[in-house]
Order: sequence, then C-alpha cells, then structure tokens
Amino acid sequence: MNSETMHSATETGAPYFAISAFGDEIDADLHKQLALLQELNIGYLEFRGAWGKNVLTLQDSEVAQVQQMCHDAGIRVSCIGCPVGKTPITQPIKTEISNLKRIFEIATALGTRRVRIFSFYPPNHEQGNAGFDSYLAEATTRLARLTELAAREDFLLLLENERGIVGDIPARCHALLQAINSPHLRFLWDPANFVVVGVAQPTAKYWSLLRPYTTYIHVKDALLADGAIRAAGEGDGQIGMLLSLLRDQGYRGFLALEPHLAHAGARGGFSGPQGMAYAATQLRQLMAQMGCEEKH
Repeated sequence: MNSETMHSATETGAPYFAISAFGDEIDADLHKQLALLQELNIGYLEFRGAWGKNVLTLQDSEVAQVQQMCHDAGIRVSCIGCPVGKTPITQPIKTEISNLKRIFEIATALGTRRVRIFSFYPPNHEQGNAGFDSYLAEATTRLARLTELAAREDFLLLLENERGIVGDIPARCHALLQAINSPHLRFLWDPANFVVVGVAQPTAKYWSLLRPYTTYIHVKDALLADGAIRAAGEGDGQIGMLLSLLRDQGYRGFLALEPHLAHAGARGGFSGPQGMAYAATQLRQLMAQMGCEEKH
C-alpha cells in the first residue's frame, strides 16, 4: 500500500497528531473554509463538499478548482468524506461501486488515498437498531466488494461508526472489520457516534477491541443522557482517555474535527466559523493536558 495511507494506532516511532477539519462545517464557500483553516493554523482539510454540493456530485472542473484553491492556501486534503455506504442495504451494490470509482478519481486529483465510507442502512433503521445483526453478512459482502476495488486502486477505506447503519456499535464494527480483515479497510473511530447510540464508556470498554483496526479519529463529543453533541472533552465520549491511549500506543495520524455544534443530521452537520474555532481550541487544550504533540 502507498505509504501515505499508513498512519495508524500501532505504527512505531514518536507519536504525533495532525489536526484536520471538515471544511463544510465552516461554510459552504470553499474560500471561507480555507481562510478559517489558515487562521486556526490547521493544515489539513477533511473534504466532504463545497459550494453546497457533496463531493460526489462535483464536476471535473470543480474538482480542479478545489485542488488549485487548496494548493494556493497551503492546505492538504487529508481524507475524502464521501457518502458511500450511507445508502439502503437493499440498493444494488453496483451503484455504490460506481460512486466509489468516481470518488477515487476525485481523491487522486486532490492528493489523498484516504476515503471515509459507511456500512449501509438496514430497512426501518429509523425505528432503532434491533435486528441489525441479521444484516451483518450482507454488509460484509458489500464492504468486501468495495475493499477489493480499493485494493486494486491502492486506496485506504476508513469505515466510520454511525447511527442507523449496520456498524453502529463496537461489536458490529468489529465483526465487519474482522470478517474482511484487509489493510485496505480500516476503522475510523468517532466517539460521539458511539455515545448517541447508547454506548457508555466507549473508550474504556471497547478501545482494546477496535484498536488493531483503528487508523483515523473523528473528533466530536456527545452526552449519553440525550445525545446532544458537544466539543471534545465536554461529553461522555472519553476523548481525553482516547488521546492518552493513542499517545501511549504511538499513534501517528489525524484527529479530524467534525464538531456538529450548530446542527447534527444524518447527512452531515454544521458548526459555523465560531463553532469550528471553539472546537479547535477545546481539542488543543485537551491535547495539551494529555501531552499529545501536534504536527503542523
């Protein structure tokens, strides 16, 4: 695999943490996204969309514009936050394969080999996650197809835990990752997303289970009582503990800010400039408390 993809929780060497951020949580306008990242001294963009358009719908000319604007701003794209896998598990997989091929084209143009994906919505997922275990086999088959494509094209797929999809709780995330067991499919740990589905003490109880697969971290927090989204360290996601474990285990990779402080929805969230600035401040303060060195 291309060495650019190989940041992980088990990589040897002195640990470091590079902060990235979802630009579309700042503003729909890419210029405003990049300007705030420069102001906050954040050198990486988690790219999910611009100008009100999802990354998957961008035309080649728009992708080229994104690339040029990032280059001019001195900001690199850390990962593509694509929507592949945030679709019904009953939908033909050929649609997702086609979408992923397009995402790979966009990722290549933007200089990253990392692509975030999901593990599909079971029927009636709005009514709760009872019965999700029965969809593990189908989700595994689908993710295996996507992983085969990623292996051929030398990309790293990052499987995010998320409410309403098959991989919502640690046990199902582990079952999917263990079944596929590919270096081209790794885990993206989102502490808040575990909390909002009722997982208490996610780091203390489940880090050891998912650590071997985890190569990327999203940073937002949440309250177990009502699922309200909070900045790092202000909820029940045990982000301080997570950072200390990552530090001790030699993590060398990204902490991607996805604060959702103004709005949190199934298709993404929004924080605004002030919300993103606050989220960055809170994360850096927590990193300092835990002795985590930031890499710029």
